[in-house]
This record gives sequence, structure tokens and C-alpha cells, in this order.
Amino acid sequence: MEVQIAQLINDSFNPDVNVVRTATEALDRLSLLPHFPYSLLSVASGGQDQGQRIGAATYFKNFTRRSINKDDPNSKVSKEFKEQLLRTLLQVEASVLKVLVEVFRIIVVAEFVENDFWPELVPDLQSAISNSNLINDNASSQWNTINALTVLCALVRPFQYFLNPKVAKEPVPPQLELITKEILVPILSVFPRLVEKALSSISSMELELEKSLLLICKCTHLTVRSHMPSALVHSVPSFCRNLTGLLDSLSFDCGVTPEDGHLLRLKTGKRSLLIFSALVTRHRKYSDKLMPDIINCALRIVKNSTNISKLDFPSERIISLAFDVISHILETGPGWRLVSPHFSSLLDSAIFPALVLNGKDISEWEEDSEEFIRKNLPSELEEISGWREDLFTARKSAINLLGVISMSRGPPTATSWNGSVTSSKRKKGEKNKRDNQRYFMGELLVLPYLSKYPIPSDVNALKEGIVNDYFGVLMAYGGLQDFLKEQKPGYVIPLVRSRLLPLYTVPLTSPYLVAAVNWIIGELASCLPEEMKEDIYTSLLKALAMPDNENIPCHPVRVSAAGAISELLENEYLPPKWLPLLQVVISRIDMEEEETSILFQLLSSMVEAGDENVADHIPYMVSSLAGLLSKFIHPGLESWPQVLEKGFAALAVMAQSWENAVPEDSEQIGSSSKGKWVSGQATIGIALSALLQQTWLMPMQPVDQNDQVSPTPTCMDDLSTLLRSVIVSVTGSDVMLQLKLSELILAWADLIADWHAWEESEDLSIFDCIREVVNLNSKYGLKDFVSRQMPSPPAPPVPLQSIIEGIGAFISEAIRQYPSATWRACSCVHMLLHVPCYPTETEVKQSLSVYFCQAAFSHFKEVQSKPCPLWKPLLLVISSCYLCYPDIVERILEKDVKGGFRIWGSALASVCTGSFEPGLLAKSEIKLAASRTREFRWFIK
Repeated sequence: MEVQIAQLINDSFNPDVNVVRTATEALDRLSLLPHFPYSLLSVASGGQDQGQRIGAATYFKNFTRRSINKDDPNSKVSKEFKEQLLRTLLQVEASVLKVLVEVFRIIVVAEFVENDFWPELVPDLQSAISNSNLINDNASSQWNTINALTVLCALVRPFQYFLNPKVAKEPVPPQLELITKEILVPILSVFPRLVEKALSSISSMELELEKSLLLICKCTHLTVRSHMPSALVHSVPSFCRNLTGLLDSLSFDCGVTPEDGHLLRLKTGKRSLLIFSALVTRHRKYSDKLMPDIINCALRIVKNSTNISKLDFPSERIISLAFDVISHILETGPGWRLVSPHFSSLLDSAIFPALVLNGKDISEWEEDSEEFIRKNLPSELEEISGWREDLFTARKSAINLLGVISMSRGPPTATSWNGSVTSSKRKKGEKNKRDNQRYFMGELLVLPYLSKYPIPSDVNALKEGIVNDYFGVLMAYGGLQDFLKEQKPGYVIPLVRSRLLPLYTVPLTSPYLVAAVNWIIGELASCLPEEMKEDIYTSLLKALAMPDNENIPCHPVRVSAAGAISELLENEYLPPKWLPLLQVVISRIDMEEEETSILFQLLSSMVEAGDENVADHIPYMVSSLAGLLSKFIHPGLESWPQVLEKGFAALAVMAQSWENAVPEDSEQIGSSSKGKWVSGQATIGIALSALLQQTWLMPMQPVDQNDQVSPTPTCMDDLSTLLRSVIVSVTGSDVMLQLKLSELILAWADLIADWHAWEESEDLSIFDCIREVVNLNSKYGLKDFVSRQMPSPPAPPVPLQSIIEGIGAFISEAIRQYPSATWRACSCVHMLLHVPCYPTETEVKQSLSVYFCQAAFSHFKEVQSKPCPLWKPLLLVISSCYLCYPDIVERILEKDVKGGFRIWGSALASVCTGSFEPGLLAKSEIKLAASRTREFRWFIK
């Protein structure tokens, strides 16, 4: 079988798709044979070439994923196979090991972690490790230490997180205790010897030794990330001392390559710092005595931030983690006492050097300003701009540490850090309260330190050091947001007025500084005094309109300004005039796709905050933006770009705001105001109809002529709002034809029929649109509302779904979903069953009644054991269907559950005799259903 499997694996790489399909089908047939996994494993370990071996290992991994079912006792793996798998793992080459270890992990979780079905695993692995080449110092050993430690990592990986998050204090799993006692502790006993050997040969690093050190540290980190096995406690101090020695050996003045031993040493250092963080944050009981050594080690590392512009990413990541370790220590009980003596030197020689602008930053800004934003501005505005937190940098960690320091309390004295007395003359009767007051270190140390750096001006702005240093000052201010928000109102006024706002007025101010100021203002928006917000807003508006320089892109300036303005609006600041802001935003939209997405979101915030102050401009904005968005819609898009999603959301907010701007009582609207609203709504309707036609009705170009390409079912909540706005603009049948509403509603109904993205906020507009569609049909009649004509040849003679059938499919599925969707869907059932246009010969109404009844009764059976608010809407649906087709409903209820009809009747009784909340239909309808049921007439007496 091995020869046959090897040939089929080779065939699976064939460029001919038919050969690949035949080989895959043959392998699938062979996989049913009991000896198949043994043969496949044999090919993976002993195939004729590396490609074949990796291919067999990959197929084996996928086969195992399909075969292992923890709920099926028949999927248990045999002892013989597990032994063969372990032997193979300990001997195969690295490329195959990387794939096969995934197979091992799948089996370990099912067999060992969850069921403890593999008692031989720990002693077998312990024996292999203790007799492996590096641990036993025997080059001729049949077991490879790297392989064995890789297997150990896979074994402990499932224990890195708590296995049962519902348990408040989960004990250490017994399997992890066993692994630690039998395998990890013996490894750590020889760890000092390995470290000593590695440190003594620093000039010529042995890659196998460095890899082993990394794997041992990785195994230990995975072990202590959540738990602290009792067997490990006594090994922690010695182990940490060895980690400190490895960290002290790191070199930060040379580049690394993937094949370089220095890179492995840096990875080991990274894992060592992660271990320190886990010990400090999760296992303080065992780490308090180790903190002085850990602190000193971290302090030595972070001082390399003075050279950060020359460091590669792995080295910078080490410094970032060292900053994080200090932050974690500061947040523990004894942390302040141990770290506070180093505050001044830490700030001057490590934190601030990590914050200043350097040549590498400037290069990143000029080459890819979006990348610069993503890496260097750790702000709350990232939700607005789309910036991600997936890159760890020393700057971000230094800012975080500075924030932790600033929120730390100083000693109980009224004397500031530099010795000056900060207390003012006490009032009579105040006694000595201030003498024992503990000030924040932000006030005692950080702000005084930052104040020594001059703000750039016309005189010194051209000096590179001034600009670069002040960028670091601004980054530091951004890290003080928690401290500044804790202070009394008005505390930030001097800071904003003297250290931030002047940068907007200096002609030679660098865009780097303006972007940073925008970011800080956005961070502090909630604590800015009202008297300053107008000046701040004016400055931000200027930044939002900043054009690109010849060599320096100003995209980060505009993005951060948009975010800061959004924050001001969310904190209830209203600009004195909205038109200038609207003009700037509209003029910038469509300049750049990434920036356009952000501006669309800002526009949504503006419309929501401005309300009636912005309403007059909405028709023009909708008309303009709908045309711009149409440029981003292309045939055959599998998924829409973010700019489309943000654009649809902004248009939906505008359409809703325009509708809300009209008084509910039409008699209050004057003739001129009413004409203005009707005209504006007509403009909105025409623009949105054209956009929806391009979105839903534009001819699709399938790759294969036999394929049918449908519109993308995305943003249905916002698009339903837009469709509803088009419907509202209809004033007659001619307008409805002009707007192609029948076609649009039909396409929309087809999309919601397959809707599955049920969320509390993602379907509300769909239900609102359903009501408008039914009302529109009642007024003017919609083509294809109840039934559709048979398609013309050569299409198959299968009747297509009508509008109400698509809506009915959506409602039926919604009845089965979460409570909110159930209530909304049930409220639509009566309306759909009583539209006045059902032909007498159609079966659509009967089909809808069947679907609604089945869905409602199915959901009712799930909640019937305990009376709940969902009883009423579900019973109402069944009652509405029963009034239309009593015999059919009775058969449905009896078919689902024996005695189902009586179950429904009993539930009706409880509803009829209890309280009834209005909002769906009158209580009389349920009583009417009961009264027409012979068996249950007594319920309403």
C-alpha cells in the first residue's frame, strides 16, 4: 500500500486537474482501509523525496482532522499507532516534523488532554528526551533533542490557557502536573549546563544548542502562562537566573538573518521576557523574591532604546517586552518600591529616547504613511481610522510604561520630585491633610521633565533636534491621558494652550508634529474645557484640509484630524458653522480610498451630531456621494472594499436624518417647507435608486457561463435603509417606474431570503423596509409581488421566487432566531397574510402560513418548558395562520408533536387569562383563534 500511496501523493502535485482529482478520490477510498494511516505515516517519514514526504504528512494532517471526533468513541486511536507516530516524530526531518506535529497535537487534545487515554505518552517521551543527543550528550543517539522538545511543546500547548473558564480558580490539570514532574523539571536541571555551554561559545553559536534553549523556554512559558505546577516551584529561581544570563548576553548592535544563531538567541530572549511577565502577573507568590533581579535585567535592556533607529524588528521587540515587564511589575504590590528609585534615569535614558522621532520613523512616514500610523500611534482612534495593533514597537510599550508611571502615587509628602514645595497656604481648620497627600508621579516627575524641551517656533523649527525631541514630548503627552483625565477640570488648559495649540500656527511646523497633536487632542477630548473647544476645532479643521507637501505625505495629519474631530463631536461639541466642515470633508472624499473610508465615518458622526443643523445639506451630499461610491462598485466583486461599507453606512445615516428632520404632524409643515422636503426627498430618492441599481441590478460577468452570479449580500442593514428612503420618495406610479422600484425590491427580497447574519443591530432596517414595501404595494401595486412568471427558454421551467416569498423566507428564519428577531418577525406575519392582492387561485398565502406556523411552533417547543415573553408572539403567529387555514395548521401541529394541537391550546389559555402586552395585535385575535377551535372554546369563558 505504501507504494500506491506514494504514487498517488505524487499525482496530487500534477498540473493536470483531472489527474489530481483522480488521485484524491483514490486516496479517499484507501483511507477507509484500517492500515491506511500506518502506510501514510510510513510514506511521510520515508518517502523518496522531501516533496513527497511533506505531501504525505499534509494529507495525513487533514485526514486526522476528519477522523478524530471526540464525541465518537469509535474514533479512539490505537495504542500501536500512537507509539509509531511518536517514534516517527522523534526522528523525521524538520520540514516534515513541522507538519506531523500538528497531527500529534490533534490526537493529544482528544486522547490525552480531554480523556487521558494515553498513559504511556509521558514516560515514553521522558525516556526519549533523557536519552536524546543533546541532553545525554551523545551525538549517536537515535533520538533527536530538537524533535523531542518540539513534541513536548505540542504536548503542553493546550494547557497554556485555562481549560474550564467557568471555574473561578481552576486547579492545575493533573496531566500538566505529571508532564512537569516527569519531563520538564528534569530538563530544567540540565538547563544551566546548556546555558553555560551556549554563553561560552558566543562567538560561534551552535544552532542546534540555540534551538534547544529556545524550545525549553517555550515549553516553560506555555506551562506557566496560566498555571503553576507544584513540581516546578523549586526550579523557578534557578531557571530565572539562567534566563537573566541569556538576556544579558543579547547583542543590540548587529543585524540578524534567519540562519543566524543571534536570531535564535533573540527569540529565546523574547520568550524569557514573556516568562517574566507571566510570573509577575499570574504567579506573584513565587516571583516576589525574584523581582529585583528581573527589574535590573529589564532596566539594562530598555537602555538600548537610545540606539533604536538602528535596530531590526527582533531586537526592538525585545526592548518593547522589557518595557512591558517593568509596567507589569509597577502594577504589582511591591513594584513601586522596587522601580521608583529608577524613575528619573528610566525616563531620561530609556523611555524618552524610545519616543523621539528618528531617521527610521521619517523614512517609514515618507514611504508608507499608513504603516507609520499603524505602528506608532497607539490611540483609541484606531477604530475610526482602521489602524491595527498588530505591530509591537518599543514606542508603544514606552508610552504605556510612561502612563503607568504617571498614574503611580509618589511618597506621602507635599514636596514635589525636585524638592520644591507644592502645597499652598492652608486655610484655617484644614489641619495637616495636605502634608500626607500623595501626588501622582505625572505631576511630580513626568510633566516637569517634559517641560524642559522647548516647543518648536519660527526661530528654532528648522533645527532637527528640536522637532525630533518635541515629537517625543507629544508621544509622552499621549501616554498621560489617564493621568490628565483624573485631574480637576481645567488642569489641561495650560498644557493645551502653551504646548499643543501653538504648533498649528507655526508656519514651519512639521507634519509629524501636527499629526501627533491631533492624536493627543482626540485622546483628551473628554476632558477638554468648553472655552477651548472652538479654538481646538478651528485648528483641527485646518489640519483636516492640509494638502500633501512635495516630499512629505500628510495623510496621517488628515486621518488623525478626522479622528479627533469625531471625538469632539461625540463629546457634545457642536461647531458654530457646519458648512465649512462639510465642504472640507466632501472635497477630500474620493482623493484616496483609505482616507475616503475614514472621512465617510467622520461624515456619519457629523450628521448624527449636527441633526437639523446639517439637514439642509443632506440632499446635495447624498447626490454627490452616491455618484462617488458608484466608482467603487465593479462586477463580480466577491467582497466589498471598506470604502463601500463606510459609504453605505454614511448614506444610511443621512437618509434617516433627513426623514427625522420632518415634523411628525404634517399639518405643522408650511407649504414652502413641505415643498422643500418633498423636493429634497425626490433628489435623495433618484440618487439612491441609481446607486442601488448599480449595486443589485448591474449585469454580472461570471467566470463560467454556467455559473449564476448574484449580488453581494453585504451591508443589508444600511442598504435596506437606503431602499426604504427610495420608497418614501414615491409620490405616484410614474415615479415608482422611474425609480425601478419593482426591480430593486425584487432583488432585495432575493437577498434577504438567504440572510443569516443575525445580530441585534443588523436587521432592524430590514423589518422597517418590509412594512414600507407592503404599504407601497397596497398603494400602487408592485410587479412580481405575489408571483412571478415562468422564465423564458433556455432557462429551466422552474418558477422564480416572488417578492413576498423572499420576504416570507426571511421572516420564517427570523422567527427561529434570537428574541429580538423573533419579536420583529412575528409582528410582520399578520400583515403579510392579509395583503389585499392574493389571487384566489394562488397557493402563496397557504405556503406562507405553513412556513410561519412550522417556524413558530418549532421555536415554541424550545421555550415551552418555562413561560417567557416569547410565548406571546409565537402563539400569535400560529393563531394568525390558524384563522387562515385551520385544518392545515392542526395537521402541522399534530405532525410535529403528538398532542401538539392541545399543547398550543393550553398555551393559548395561559395567554388569554394572563396579561397581554400591546404592540403586535389585539388580544382579541388570539381569543378569536381559540373561539374557532371547538376543543378550546372554554378557554375564553
